[in-house]
Amino acid sequence: MSNNYYHEEEILGKAYDARLMKRLLRYVKPYRHLMFLGIAASLIVSGFELALPYIVKSTIDGPIANSDFRGMFIMSLVYLGLLTGSFLMDYIKIYILNLLGQKAMRDLRMQIFEHVETLSLKFFDKNPVGRLMTRITNDVQVLNEMFASGVVAVAGDVFLLIGIITLMIALNWKLSLLVFATLPLLFGVAHNFRTRIREIYRDIRSRLARLNSYMQENLSGMRTIQVYNRESRNYETFRELNAQLRKGTLDAIFQYAVFFPGVQLTSALGVGILIWYGGGAVIRNVMTIGALILFIQYVTRFFQPIRELSEKYNILQSSMASSERIFKILDTKPLITDPREPESAPRLSHSIEFRNVWFAYDKEEYVLHDVSFTVPKGQSVAIVGATGAGKTSLINLLCRFYDYNKGAITIDGIELRRFRIQELRSIIGLVLQDVFLFYGDVAGNIRLGRDNLTDDDIEKACRTVNAHDFISAFPDGYQQKVRERGATLSQGQKQLLAFARALAFDPKLLILDEATSSIDTATEVLIQDALKKLLSHRTSIIIAHRLSTIRNADKIIVMHKGKARETGSHQELIEKNGLYRRLYELQYRHMEGM
Repeated sequence: MSNNYYHEEEILGKAYDARLMKRLLRYVKPYRHLMFLGIAASLIVSGFELALPYIVKSTIDGPIANSDFRGMFIMSLVYLGLLTGSFLMDYIKIYILNLLGQKAMRDLRMQIFEHVETLSLKFFDKNPVGRLMTRITNDVQVLNEMFASGVVAVAGDVFLLIGIITLMIALNWKLSLLVFATLPLLFGVAHNFRTRIREIYRDIRSRLARLNSYMQENLSGMRTIQVYNRESRNYETFRELNAQLRKGTLDAIFQYAVFFPGVQLTSALGVGILIWYGGGAVIRNVMTIGALILFIQYVTRFFQPIRELSEKYNILQSSMASSERIFKILDTKPLITDPREPESAPRLSHSIEFRNVWFAYDKEEYVLHDVSFTVPKGQSVAIVGATGAGKTSLINLLCRFYDYNKGAITIDGIELRRFRIQELRSIIGLVLQDVFLFYGDVAGNIRLGRDNLTDDDIEKACRTVNAHDFISAFPDGYQQKVRERGATLSQGQKQLLAFARALAFDPKLLILDEATSSIDTATEVLIQDALKKLLSHRTSIIIAHRLSTIRNADKIIVMHKGKARETGSHQELIEKNGLYRRLYELQYRHMEGM
């Protein structure tokens, strides 16, 4: 696998990018009341953290030093009350921030999904499904971590840190300076951790992308893997990729295992300095024992927000990289768009015309060259030709999956691009060789969310295309569950369902793209009767190799190397003794005993 395939996974971005953060905050704006509540709860929790050590000092230097049991009991209740308040506010903070993150990320996921559905097929040609899945799942989850435990929670950590520093200096600035002398060591540990973990996380993301992509590729191609006995070889490749991911994760664990004890060691060093210097001050009666304990508690709390901020730095950095990748998708503009002043919905009252059409998928490497032909209303036009002749490209242009480079395609004299995309496609029924069925039931795969199709309409369509009998044989009939991509159905059954779907939608233009090429002889007998009813008095374009499908077409167009070389009926083309005659003899002669 090419490393270039995963270059996007290796983007780290800046630790903070104001432009990206501004865009991210738009998703928080509708829930800003939750953000303000979360910040307020964080500040209150930090206030409790500052107050608790002072209660301990006051208790030691007051009631305990004076043997005041009643005062000690009261101070204990105050301490317990503050501790309970801290617990409740911490619970509220965590709940609110996670609620905020989930709501914002739900909106972001919906926007990504909605936007991806509008993108042109050319986008999906260049962006594998695994990469897009990573954007919607992994990258969005990283942003959720930022909102739930990152940016907003930083306010509480900063407030706590500033509060501790202020109180320590106010209580004893000399002792505070001694403690602060350990900060260079702490900053060195934190800097080393951030630098190393940054590189490690980059490797983990890259290795995870490779693992996910390889897993998806294997699951999609399991039939091919098993028939060619590649299980052992693919297992070894997966084992290697998995081992690389494990190694990267263990490297990250090692860095954390070094960083946290390093912070604890620095904290212990600060406490040791306090005991040495502060203990001497207590012996000299310059400081009370309560004040010394207060300092010790503040010092242990002082290193906690610094450690938290180091972790949040990594979350923020990952979030900036994830948001950059997500916004790259959201900023991708659809290549196929509606016109500013669209025509009324296409009626297909007269004909469809291809007029001097040129088309290239990539730059000027044309796959269609100056193609011209007409499809009159109510007629069936068959398109034949060798593989790569440009047959499917014609259908892609007619459905506006892609736009042609030169020439024009018109419906009733109006250029295709002047119609709204949704209205154009609403008059088209497309049946492909590889039928796509969704997870659900049989009726749902025919209805496809169109509420105005009743159960009777669906049954009628299935009876027409001879699908009713095999559907009725299912234990649950039309409510029979269909697994992903129709895994439990035969190829013939899936194609019959596709015909039923097309008939139920009653399109003005029916397109069959190799729709019968994988059907067995027995199923073909069933489908021929359905085709007669389906194509009767309906405009249709048929791409097929089978004689039974194209022989009775009103017109046959022979494509060769991107050009329409011959046009006519079956008999006319046979008599021309040209390309069609040669194709006929190669593919169909044995069927008629020629």
